[in-house]
Amino acid sequence: MSDRAALLKGIRAWLVLFVVCLVLSGATAFPLVHELRWTEDVLRSLSVPQHLPALMEWIEHVRRGLDTADADYPFVLYGTDWLAFAHLVIAVAFYGPYRDPVRNIWVVEFAMIACAGIIPLALICGPIRGIPFWWTVIDMSFGVIGILPLYVVRQKIKRLAALTPNSAPVFAT
Repeated sequence: MSDRAALLKGIRAWLVLFVVCLVLSGATAFPLVHELRWTEDVLRSLSVPQHLPALMEWIEHVRRGLDTADADYPFVLYGTDWLAFAHLVIAVAFYGPYRDPVRNIWVVEFAMIACAGIIPLALICGPIRGIPFWWTVIDMSFGVIGILPLYVVRQKIKRLAALTPNSAPVFAT
């Protein structure tokens, strides 16, 4: 297998992993009320309330809020439906880099910027919305974790561009 083919295969594998995670992350926002009830049951069965009471209290608090919203204000949960939809739409954008990574490196770079943007969003909006700091750190970890495969993909695309004659120029270094 040539270096170019090996790079392309690696790029596509990383992109598929990223897209699968993005789709799963989005799809889990649709059944949020039921998922949280299930999560609370699982945490209780694992004795989490005894070992991590702050986590259990937060999960119970969020579940009560979602139950109230679901029962009295279901339109509020429509926002999480749009969140899920946004994840799915963003996942579709990765077809471009999958098909032609060099020409569509901008999609990967855009996603890296979005991952970095999670950190200020969480630090600003978390306290405004009454989110515990430790949960804000968990939210920020999605940006940090998400940027890692994207960085690997970007580096591989740059190497692929160097091996590809007549490829589109790569502007950022």
